[in-house]
Amino acid sequence: MSLVKMKELLEQADKSDYGVGAFSIANMEMIMGAVKAAEELNSPLILQIAEVRLKHSPLHLIGPVMIEAAKKAKVPVAVHLDHGMTIETIKQALELGFTSVMFDGSHLPLDENIKKTKEVIELAKEYGATVEAEIGRVGGSEDGSQDISMLITSVEEAKRFAEETNVDALAVAIGNAHGVYKETPVLQLGRLKEIDNEVKTPLVLHGGSGIDADGFRNCIKNGVKKINVATATFNNVVKRVDELFKSSESVDYFTYHQKVIEGAYENVKNHMNIFGSNNRA
Repeated sequence: MSLVKMKELLEQADKSDYGVGAFSIANMEMIMGAVKAAEELNSPLILQIAEVRLKHSPLHLIGPVMIEAAKKAKVPVAVHLDHGMTIETIKQALELGFTSVMFDGSHLPLDENIKKTKEVIELAKEYGATVEAEIGRVGGSEDGSQDISMLITSVEEAKRFAEETNVDALAVAIGNAHGVYKETPVLQLGRLKEIDNEVKTPLVLHGGSGIDADGFRNCIKNGVKKINVATATFNNVVKRVDELFKSSESVDYFTYHQKVIEGAYENVKNHMNIFGSNNRA
C-alpha cells in the first residue's frame, strides 16, 4: 500500500461514494495515531499540514516523518501540504516527496487564482503530484488567528475554474468554516449539489471539525470526496493530556507521549467511520 497520490484515493472514493479523511497533524505522535486508526479500520488516509502551521512544525523536520510513516503504512496514505500560500513552500514540499499540494488562491480575484493555480499544476507535474485549489472562501483562517468572512462558492465560477485549470481537487465554500464553529453550521447543500452537477472534479470540504455525521454524509452524497479535519483532532489530544495530568500526581514523558497518540487515534477513527472509508483500502 504505502505512499500514494491523493488523486488515486479521491478517484476511488468517487467511484464507491465515500469520503477520505484528510487529517492535520503537528507532531510524530499525531502521525502515529492517525496511521494506527487507518490500519485498524483498513481505511485510506491523507496526512496533511497547513503552511501556517509550519512555524510550529518546520516542514524540513515534520515532512520526512509524514512521508516515512506513509511508506511504512499497511494502507494507502497520501501526504498533502494544505493551504499552501507560497510557491517556495509548495516546491519544498514537493522536493521532500509530498504526493499532493494545495495552492490557496481563494483570496485572489478569480483570473489571478486561475493563473497561479495553473502555475502550481505545471510545477507539480514535474513531481507527479496531485494539486488541490479553492474557489470561494471558507470562513476563518486555518490556524484560527483571523476571523475571515465567508464567500459562498459560485456555481459558474467553480465550473469555469475547473475547466480552465483541470485541477485534481477543488475546495468549495458552502457555509463551512475553519476552527471552532461559534454556532451550528448551516451547510448550503443545494449549492453543493449544483456545483457537483456542473463540476466533475472531486470536491473538498474544509472546516470539518464541528459538522455532525449527517452533515458529512450529505456532503459526501453531493460530491465531496476529501474532508479536512484539524481542530477536532487537536482538541481531543489536549483533552486526553489534560485528563492525564488531572488524574495523576506525576506524569512521565512516555505516558504523556502515549496519550497524544491515543487522542489523535480516537478522533481519526471516529471520523473515518462517519466518512464510510473503513474497509476501503
